[in-house]
Amino acid sequence: MDEHKETLRVGAAVRRRRRTQELTLATVAERSGLSVPFLSQIENERARPSRRSLEKVADALGTTAVELLAAADPAHTVDLVRADDTTVAEDVSPESVVRSLVRGHHQLHAEEFIGDHDPGREFQLRNDVLMYVTEGAVEVEAEGRAYRLGRGDSLYLTGGVRHRWRATAGDARVLVVAVAEHIEARDEPGR
Repeated sequence: MDEHKETLRVGAAVRRRRRTQELTLATVAERSGLSVPFLSQIENERARPSRRSLEKVADALGTTAVELLAAADPAHTVDLVRADDTTVAEDVSPESVVRSLVRGHHQLHAEEFIGDHDPGREFQLRNDVLMYVTEGAVEVEAEGRAYRLGRGDSLYLTGGVRHRWRATAGDARVLVVAVAEHIEARDEPGR
């Protein structure tokens, strides 16, 4: 088996493109000549479109099949990030390191913050966030309240909560896990 050959999940790319253009499945079906159920199956990875069907979908979305494939998610189920992987975010100050713990375009984002970062920067993420202090201490300001977190403490913030945080100890290490921005959070029925 070839480890470097990967199956692409084009359905997520089709859904992202359709939603960005604020189109319904019915509209794309009408434009492409394909059925709504088939398009739904493509978006949910229950059907793989033929090259011709993918071209029809791409035309309906104002793009090309090649661009949809380029935007597709790899179908990896396992991705290892080693401790010495030093991929660092670009907008980080010299006093800090931000290391991505999940690579690629996925439903979950996780980053490790080491040291301090811009304490004046305010965050407001679309989806839920969990902050977990693995070393040191931090102070988080959210909803007009300040929370002091030490090693082993966690703070959960629902989507839309404005917050900012700063390290209060030089050895601070914070794990931040969030549902990706491209995922639309929905309440479960009956909740």
